[in-house]
Amino acid sequence: MKNVVVLDYGSGNLRSAERAVARTGVTVTVTSDLDAAAEADGLVVPGVGAYAACMAGIHEVGAGPMIAERVAAGRPVIGICVGMQILFDAGVEHGVETEGLGLLPGVVDKLAAERIPHMGWNTVDAPDGSQLLAGLEGERFYFVHSYAANDLQALHQAGAKVTTASHDRPFAAAVELGPLSAAQFHPEKSGDAGYGLLRNWVAGL
Repeated sequence: MKNVVVLDYGSGNLRSAERAVARTGVTVTVTSDLDAAAEADGLVVPGVGAYAACMAGIHEVGAGPMIAERVAAGRPVIGICVGMQILFDAGVEHGVETEGLGLLPGVVDKLAAERIPHMGWNTVDAPDGSQLLAGLEGERFYFVHSYAANDLQALHQAGAKVTTASHDRPFAAAVELGPLSAAQFHPEKSGDAGYGLLRNWVAGL
């Protein structure tokens, strides 16, 4: 049986993420133990709240190099919500720029929309060949966020498969780049559609 670690760095819906991933039939451990996270078949990086606070938590447990090493070694990692956002070069909130993990190109900034936050169910547009969204065409996913990766061009130039959603304007709803996957929406709050995405990710471990 495959084993997955949900990284505990002080941010994220840890138990709901644990339950959602466990539903796919893998063994799931919630821990801040970097050795366990490094050795797991799959690593989930959750995150809620402020970008800067999440990065502070990552630094506090020393997880940044471990995540980068996993990706460099081709070992699967998935970031969820702010756990996706911190994979990018930087995040800008309230005029303050915080350095991210630099594993995805671009800056996370405020959604260009009249109504913020973007909260509720929304459809997504997945590219051909997406493993995460395979078989999930037309499904709706649950979003709660005010910031996003809006620079789709940088992601395309890096060779990423980019799934988009629109809230006045398109933004990155999910990204796949080699062993690195990410979702701006919450699979653990997205019912059967979210389960389908996590099952697809687990199938690739």
